[in-house]
Amino acid sequence: MTGTRVASAPPTVPAARVPRRRGAELALLVLAVLLCVYGYCAVGLARHGSVPPGAAGYGAGLGLLALLAHLAVRLRAPYADPLPLPIAVLLNGLGLVLIYRLDLETPHDEAAPAQLIWSTAGVALFITVVLLLRDHRLLQRYAYVSVVAALALMIVPIFFPAVNGARIWIRFGGLSIQPGEFAKVLLAVFFASYLAANRGALAGAGRTVLRFTRLHLPTGRVLGPVVAIWLLSVGVLVLERDLGTSLLFFGLFVTLLYVATGRTGWIAVGLLLAALGAYAVGSFEPHVHGRVQDWLDPFASIDAGAGPNQLAQSLFAFAAGGMLGAGLGSGHSILIGFAAKSDFILATAGEELGLAGLCAVFVLYALLVERGYRAGLDVRDPFGQLLAIGLATIIALQVFVIAGGVMGLIPLTGMAMPFLAQGGSSVVTNWIIVALLIRVSDSARGRLAAREGG
Repeated sequence: MTGTRVASAPPTVPAARVPRRRGAELALLVLAVLLCVYGYCAVGLARHGSVPPGAAGYGAGLGLLALLAHLAVRLRAPYADPLPLPIAVLLNGLGLVLIYRLDLETPHDEAAPAQLIWSTAGVALFITVVLLLRDHRLLQRYAYVSVVAALALMIVPIFFPAVNGARIWIRFGGLSIQPGEFAKVLLAVFFASYLAANRGALAGAGRTVLRFTRLHLPTGRVLGPVVAIWLLSVGVLVLERDLGTSLLFFGLFVTLLYVATGRTGWIAVGLLLAALGAYAVGSFEPHVHGRVQDWLDPFASIDAGAGPNQLAQSLFAFAAGGMLGAGLGSGHSILIGFAAKSDFILATAGEELGLAGLCAVFVLYALLVERGYRAGLDVRDPFGQLLAIGLATIIALQVFVIAGGVMGLIPLTGMAMPFLAQGGSSVVTNWIIVALLIRVSDSARGRLAAREGG
């Protein structure tokens, strides 16, 4: 008797668990802190021939901040990307080392202690956002509150005295705040919310302009509010003579509009409008016109017998760094002058770390931006996608504008290199940006883990 063959069921393949990678994050944080402590000690050895007496305290303080931030992520965002936090700690720690190194040249004007306080405040806000904001989509409810607050923050500095030709600071005694730094995050929330809610209408058919770009403009009822708010924000910034932040807001607006609609024509129109605006402002606004002239001929002041200006000194610093640099504590970038610790902090990194170290810094920024874009691609809700991409774009544009300015690629703009440069408002804002990126990435990977039973 021939038995009936019974087909065996295929073996069940268990669903792959989504790794949390908090251990990898902790290991990278330890490495980041050790690198910063090494840099701090290297400065002391180069300047005084001995390890600075505050090295242990600096390492313990930075390590404690990193540990508290890690514990907050482990507790409330266990599936978050493990890279953004260590990158932020390393950049912030390196910035403190560079500012401390420049403080040794200006003992009457020390900035490192204040920067450490602002960094602590930034990490505290990072922890607060991670612990209290359980879902990034809650921010979508406050879109119009965000834009009103952003515009108010940009308008207030107009009523305060200009500093170095720009009205972007609020000063109370010895305390100065740059409200535009906080406004950029609020505008990113508004643009992400509004474009997510109207992306269908924005991408839909409308009146056709510039046929060679296949650009279709939606109705004014849909696009009008966004354009009006953007024009108002840029107008305020032109009055403040802060074209760097204007360029950042414009780039953020065009990038999110392109991501929301998928139409490449917006990029062409954006570049055209940016070129026209830059030409107009650079031609008629004296402060900006002067910076354009310095960019066109950075050595004109030398030829005139007045000595090198800031941009020329910055170029000299990059050239002196060579491939491997002069070593931490052994450069002369302090000759740049009053902005050596802020706008031109990258020149110190270029001179003392060389091209190799400078490339490493740019790779860190590139990784941070890439992880932000990755979070935007992985999350499923349109608001989360646009928010993560917008926040990552803010960092990318800041790095491009600042690095391009101090290297002579584009006219110089007064902005702070994220995490690296002196500037309390900047470092606090960038820690908030990292917290939001971690929240979005945790949401994306957490939902994947829930579906797979991880």
